Amino acid sequence: MRSLVTHSLVQLALMEDIGNGDITTEALVNSNDMGVAKIYAKQDLIIAGLNMVSSVFGYIAPEHFQFEPKCQDGDELLPKQLVCVIKSSLASLLEGERIALNFLQRLSGIATTTRSYVKILADRSRPIIVDTRKTTPGWRILEKDAVRAGGAKNHRMGLFDGVLIKDNHINICGGIIPAIERVRKQISHLSKIEVEVESFKQLEDALTASADVIMLDNMSIHDVHEAVKIVDGRALLEVSGGVTMDHVEKLVDSGVDIISIGGLTHSAKAVDLSMDIQKLN
Repeated sequence: MRSLVTHSLVQLALMEDIGNGDITTEALVNSNDMGVAKIYAKQDLIIAGLNMVSSVFGYIAPEHFQFEPKCQDGDELLPKQLVCVIKSSLASLLEGERIALNFLQRLSGIATTTRSYVKILADRSRPIIVDTRKTTPGWRILEKDAVRAGGAKNHRMGLFDGVLIKDNHINICGGIIPAIERVRKQISHLSKIEVEVESFKQLEDALTASADVIMLDNMSIHDVHEAVKIVDGRALLEVSGGVTMDHVEKLVDSGVDIISIGGLTHSAKAVDLSMDIQKLN
């Protein structure tokens, strides 16, 4: 699955950018010329997406391609630190430069943002920080890999690998208890059931129906603390909805088990990286 996604995204990105040919490079560069490219960090960052850089240039010119990483995903880099070296045809380096950097800057931005949240926990085993399904369409595997490079964990990958009963499911079924009962009849006894709640009444219903994980959606910090007392260890508690760094700081010792943050992926700022290309004699 991962290799298929990588191949498809690289192919699509190059088709979008190069189209029928790089008219600038074709006019300026001899097809037999070889070159070397070096990617450098231009700020403090957590690197992620190195495999995508390799995939881009390996796709363009597999017969003239060498990739030498100088770090690995999850490493913390400083400005001017060397990320990787690529040797290939000069034309392919020029053609793939922007696409490779787009992948690397975006994914490293997610890893860097994630690490800033994870550091707040200061090596505590609980709560854990996880991502959400608020990802760029088609990029989910890559972005969730970047979240792990940043030190957090993944929530469910998609609708296919985890039960999460949300507000619209609850409305359709007429309440939390009938929704959980209906799901439990359909799924394996090995599968956990998570349900989203927005009030203490719904929280009590989730406990009555023996939900395994209860997501506290957009609750205040005060209400989260009250929910922890009510649940008293009978289910895992997840906090979600508009979580900021300030929220995480206030939730560190709250007793919740999981903090899910959509902003790890949907609001991460791309980091600053550069690629220097030189012709080989």
